[in-house]
Amino acid sequence: MTFLPERDRQYLCDRGLNWGEVVDGAQKGVILQNFYLPVGRFNVPTANILIILPSGYPDVPPNMFYLMPWLKLMPSGKAPAATEASFLFQAQSWQRWSRHNNEWRPGQDGIWTMLKRVEHALAVAV
Repeated sequence: MTFLPERDRQYLCDRGLNWGEVVDGAQKGVILQNFYLPVGRFNVPTANILIILPSGYPDVPPNMFYLMPWLKLMPSGKAPAATEASFLFQAQSWQRWSRHNNEWRPGQDGIWTMLKRVEHALAVAV
């Protein structure tokens, strides 16, 4: 099943990312598999990132994002701020990164915008 807009699919392919469109009940999302994390910041070098696409996407923005495995900051071993909650998707418990989007531009933004937000959140996590 393909539901991601063509320009989003092209962007992900052009970046050379390993990704897939996934459905769980009424929810649709994109999983970026084995996504490289900022070096030395977390307890693992790669993680899967889930981005749930709301009804009306791309005019309606994705909100939070989710990671597996659950990340801990290094060297403290503590969870990053606002990541304590879990999110059940495809019978797996994902680490919810509560980062809200208030700057989405309908008709202009897409998966690339959300991915930049994810990369920024990972880079500045405390």
